[in-house]
Amino acid sequence: MRSIWNGSISFGLVTIPVKTYSATDRTSSVSFVRIHEKDGAQIQYRKICELDGEEVPNEEVGKGYQAPGDDAIVPITDEDLSRLPMPTAKTLSILSFVDPDQIDPLQMDKAYYLGPNGAAATKPYALLREALEDHRKVALGKVAMRGRESLAMLRAHNGAIVMHTLLWPDQLRPVTGVAPDEVELRENELTLAETLMDSLGELDPAELHDDYREAVEELVAAKLEGEPVAPAASGTSGAQVIDLTAALEKSVRAARGGREAGTEAEPASVTPIRGRKAAKKGEAEQGAAKKSGAAGKKATAKKTAPATAKKTAAAPKAAGGRAKGTSTAKKTAAAGTSKKTASKTTAKTSTAKKSTTKKSTAKKTPARKTSKRSSA
Repeated sequence: MRSIWNGSISFGLVTIPVKTYSATDRTSSVSFVRIHEKDGAQIQYRKICELDGEEVPNEEVGKGYQAPGDDAIVPITDEDLSRLPMPTAKTLSILSFVDPDQIDPLQMDKAYYLGPNGAAATKPYALLREALEDHRKVALGKVAMRGRESLAMLRAHNGAIVMHTLLWPDQLRPVTGVAPDEVELRENELTLAETLMDSLGELDPAELHDDYREAVEELVAAKLEGEPVAPAASGTSGAQVIDLTAALEKSVRAARGGREAGTEAEPASVTPIRGRKAAKKGEAEQGAAKKSGAAGKKATAKKTAPATAKKTAAAPKAAGGRAKGTSTAKKTAAAGTSKKTASKTTAKTSTAKKSTTKKSTAKKTPARKTSKRSSA
């Protein structure tokens, strides 16, 4: 890695010579060149003087300062800048140590790795790194790089010291007119949002990649090989008014299901409020239809019941009266059986009574019988 700036860190009376390396690589991002659509040739940008209309070579290009709202341009040379009092031109002066949460992320500009410059700088470099890490603080200071002075923040990261250049506070635009007015939120909506945050789990940085760059590379490869380019899936354009609670609940279910199954969760979708009303209306119509259908079924059942009964009664007649005759015969037989049983019982009772009467008569009239026998 090539050093882009050499200087030192001023830590009280301790000076730490350092080399600066760029911590980010923007060359991997997608970039396009401008071409002439007619013939495909690349368009070149040339430096043209506005007065004479001629191209200006790089060695004749200088600096100038134009005040805001003023058309006048004041030429500024490197010699003019070198005479300006800038103690931070080669030294990063640490002003204070603060908690990391006191730095607004909006101020973050560019990131650089700082490494010790020479063997003598190794020990003080390690001392500052360990102090920042153990104390859980970041250092704030000022540094001049590439012709301008910036705020800088130093922090320990993976065994090295990282410098972030910061924007000045007056370079941050106010948020006026951006944030919405007071919005009333229900407790269950906030609870669902927090539950969704917990359900999504942790993020693996190794899984992050630039999908757009890969798509562009595939597109270029297809064009070079003369293959047809597959059309991209069209997404829904325009913002939708959503049922927030329904969307949160579905998102929580999808996140939990994906985490438990170890597979990718189904992306949550939102339900338009209009569609939901229409769905409710449709459900009401379906309910009314079901009720009317049920009433119709009942009426049909009532109408059908007599007809069915008639058909059932008429069926034995059509069959030659077997069913009716059979039931009548059964009833007649049962009646006859009961009458026979009753007559038998009556006969037995009368016979018993007669025998009893005869016995009693015999007891009462023994003399008559004797007399008759003797006279015979």
